[in-house]
Amino acid sequence: MNAPHPRLSINQATIKHADLATALRVTADAGVPAIGLWREPVQEVGLATAARMLTDSGLRFTTHCRSGFFTMPEGPARRASIDDNRIAIEEAATLAAAGAPGSTAILVLVAGGLPEGSRDLVGARERVRDAIGKLAPDAQAAGVTLAIEPLHPMYASDRCVVSTLGQALDIAADFAPEVVGATVDTFHIWWDPDVQAAIARAGREGRIATYQVCDWKTPLPADVLLSRHYPGDGVIDFGALTEAVIATGYDRDIEVEIFNEEIWATDPALAVARTAAGFGRAVAPHLPA
Repeated sequence: MNAPHPRLSINQATIKHADLATALRVTADAGVPAIGLWREPVQEVGLATAARMLTDSGLRFTTHCRSGFFTMPEGPARRASIDDNRIAIEEAATLAAAGAPGSTAILVLVAGGLPEGSRDLVGARERVRDAIGKLAPDAQAAGVTLAIEPLHPMYASDRCVVSTLGQALDIAADFAPEVVGATVDTFHIWWDPDVQAAIARAGREGRIATYQVCDWKTPLPADVLLSRHYPGDGVIDFGALTEAVIATGYDRDIEVEIFNEEIWATDPALAVARTAAGFGRAVAPHLPA
């Protein structure tokens, strides 16, 4: 088996049932150089302990997932969400500082869906813009980039009212690019007829905070959240998308983030090996030598 690509990062969601220690160990043991972490496993051990574990692993830190979820109207729930996002900013900064050289302080934001009883998509997106405006000074002070992640439109009602990369860039445009950028995730944007132009725009505006990859395969399961696959196992044209991202000058690590019950049930070391192999076949050929 070939060595994993030097720009591959394993997003911890791909091995969701592995605790932090296991996730770090199997990623490093596989020769993968980087990892993106999720808040819940970090909080299970405590931030200071997680930071030490990350340092000891020798891995680069690529993103912290996930925060956001602030589309609700003004009130206690919205204020609590924004306060929790401030904690997430601190976590991202601490972990990036603890990671190996080349780590990046990026906090992935998923906007949230329509509030209960609402049909006002436009209003919900404006509340996303407003919430990011409240968080931007904290992110700037911490040296963290808020990476707005557009999700496929099938998630607009319950998870994310930002459905296209263009919409994410329109919100980010109010802020400095080092403070607010976008997550380019192949699963969510591959279908968009304007995706090539949006990636080029993101590059011109310096907004590509992170590039994430996984595949789309039908039929979708009953829970469409769990419909992601190893790169190369579905229909996404990783060549066109990856080459468009690289053409912008993007030179950071590339995360594989998969939500799939069958993959989660796989031994974590085997899932990492299969992820690296899929990345090597489907994505790596489109990266600079």
